[in-house]
Amino acid sequence: MLLLGLTGSIATGKSTVSSLLSKPPYSLPIIDADLIARQVVEPGTAGYNAIVKYFSPTTPDLLLPDATPKGRPLNRPALGRRIFGSGEEKERDRKMLNSIVHPAVRKEMYRQMIWAYLKGNWAVVLDVPLLFESGWERYCGTILVVGVTDPSIQIARLRNRDAHLTEEDARNRVMSQGDVREKAERCLRRGPGRGVVVWNDHDRGYLEKEVQRVMQDVRGRSPRWWTFLCWVCPPLGALAGLASWYRMKKVQEEWENEKKREKAKL
Repeated sequence: MLLLGLTGSIATGKSTVSSLLSKPPYSLPIIDADLIARQVVEPGTAGYNAIVKYFSPTTPDLLLPDATPKGRPLNRPALGRRIFGSGEEKERDRKMLNSIVHPAVRKEMYRQMIWAYLKGNWAVVLDVPLLFESGWERYCGTILVVGVTDPSIQIARLRNRDAHLTEEDARNRVMSQGDVREKAERCLRRGPGRGVVVWNDHDRGYLEKEVQRVMQDVRGRSPRWWTFLCWVCPPLGALAGLASWYRMKKVQEEWENEKKREKAKL
């Protein structure tokens, strides 16, 4: 089973592509890291309790006033203002939040991947906004990046979607996820078929054609006979996955070492 990593940056259209891939003619199962991240911090969960314990002393409006049977939900805009932006304190709080949420998200993603494999799917989409940053890169046989050529497009789309955001808030959120054009470059370093990019600067019709184009290529590199063979012979699938993991690990390390050398020159 192919692990198809789907990533991009906020307001680039990644969710739209995820929706397209979940429907015919693709009909792929989607493992949505953002959705899972919301589920693991709902009132009553261990993640929720840890966030409240750490953030409530410094964030008075952390919880919404309307309570559910299990407690008051998190006020996500307030939490976002707490962690997004520059500065040592925000960076520390962002790391703390990630240390609470990420382990619980990974556990649920593994469970859903196993279930998709048992059902005989030829591929499963790992919809992860911070795929490169969270270390999922090496596990994916193919990565699809949804990008735009100008960050101002992201800021405009984000403010249209979330009217409560100021331009500064929108810019901070966009910048906190890194330059999507760099993600696209990193993706293409993986090689043909292993890294593909969809540019979403235009309308939905153009985006649908771009998705169709790249998915035809991805599907052609993962024929049905190979999918069936790996499903009926799990050791073969495991060996193929291990070989892919090793190759992609080398690509990841080469990229990271190159960036370190560039920083050392500054």
